[in-house]
Order: sequence, then structure tokens, then C-alpha cells
Amino acid sequence: MLRRLFLLLVAATCAVATTPQLYPLGELIIGKPWSRPTAAGMPMGVAYLTITNNGSAPDALIAASTPAAARVEFHQTTISGGMARMRPVTEIAIPARGTVTIEPGGIHLMLVDLGSPLEAGKLVPLVLEFRKAGRITVQLSIEAQTTTGSH
Repeated sequence: MLRRLFLLLVAATCAVATTPQLYPLGELIIGKPWSRPTAAGMPMGVAYLTITNNGSAPDALIAASTPAAARVEFHQTTISGGMARMRPVTEIAIPARGTVTIEPGGIHLMLVDLGSPLEAGKLVPLVLEFRKAGRITVQLSIEAQTTTGSH
């Protein structure tokens, strides 16, 4: 009985540890997609990740979707006169041989009209569409995260 419990615990730990954090797509690498948990009734969530372009040509993130929300919008937060302002952007440029960090306080993905709360410890599929590289589905790890230190 104790041995079986130990094996189940090891299997569960391995399953969590092997959840992909990096998603290659052609010359692009999507890294560490994550989101914060949301409270019941909260209509919006966010998604954060990094996109590295190892190629010699620029690309752009032009669309995103998730079954968890009615739509995904791209926004950029700026500080002007001590006030934070959020404005929509139509695409996110990924420079050749560069990395874009989609993070709190900067460019981020808004998950609009959530169907249900984003729960800590869960994975949520997110489809990313790039102008040149095409489409990929990544898994947002829902994490109670207050800083971007590990992301």
C-alpha cells in the first residue's frame, strides 16, 4: 500500500515536471506561457510568455484564441505622467534574432469574456498565430504569481 502510494506520488510529480515550458515553431521558440488565477465572476484574464526569433527575418504574432475566453486581445501598458494606460495593439512584432517578453506592465494578452475562472494549477490551451511561422497551441500554466522573477 505504501509502495503504491509512493509510486503514484512519483508519477504525479513527473507529470507536472514534464509539462512543456518551451514550444518550438520553425525559427520561433515560445517560452513559459502563464496566467494568473481569476476570481469567480471576473470577466477578464491575462496571458504572459516570451517569444524568441532565432531566424534572420522578423515575424509577428497576429492573432490568438483560447476556448477559455470569447476572444484574445493584444494590449500594451505604458506609464505617462504617473498614470498607467493600456492601449490595444493589432499585432506584436518579433524582430529577427530577438526576443519579445509579454509580461505584466508591458505588452500582454487579454483573455476577454472568460467562460469560467482560471484556477491555479490548471493548464489552459492558447492558440498563437504568427504571420510567417503559422499556428501553434501552447498550454498556459495558471500560477499564483506576483512577480515575473521565474518568467
